[in-house]
Amino acid sequence: MYEIVTIEDTVRIPPNKFDQPLEKTAAEILNKKYVGQIDKKLGILIIVTDILEHNQGQVVIGDGSAFYLVKFNALFFKPTLHELVDGEVIEIIEFGAFVRIGPLDGLVHVSQITDDYITYDVKRGALIAKESGKALDETDFVRARIVAVSMKGKTTQDTKIGLTMRQPGLGRFEWIQEEKMKNFKI
Repeated sequence: MYEIVTIEDTVRIPPNKFDQPLEKTAAEILNKKYVGQIDKKLGILIIVTDILEHNQGQVVIGDGSAFYLVKFNALFFKPTLHELVDGEVIEIIEFGAFVRIGPLDGLVHVSQITDDYITYDVKRGALIAKESGKALDETDFVRARIVAVSMKGKTTQDTKIGLTMRQPGLGRFEWIQEEKMKNFKI
């Protein structure tokens, strides 16, 4: 789930940036500092969107930089349990598929792709259902449900997201469309 959150922080503006607009400079510095960082309550910071307000700023003796207390909006992404997500399959491996959902990747284990038995086709680099013939390849777009979230640490590499596509209305977009067409035949 995406959410915009208002945050306060102190920003150090170096002297060589004094001639530039404060809001633009503060946003650049905050983005360099926080983009990609994870907060367990808020999720992963995607971008600082707006500088809402700032104080007069203070110069520290011996530093030369100005320090401003700023209030800003930031866009966060936090995966939540049972949330439906759309994403692109970015990698197929023997035991599942990695799906890019926003700024993070989730894993759909082979047991969570369909109710059918799945085999890994090494030559094609795809996961194929034995009875139905459904195939999952890289670059396929899918809809999945988040079934596990672990956000330990401070970076995206420390985050693990488990996905399932076994429930009705989930899976490759083409599978979902085929399922809808079957249900609407008269």
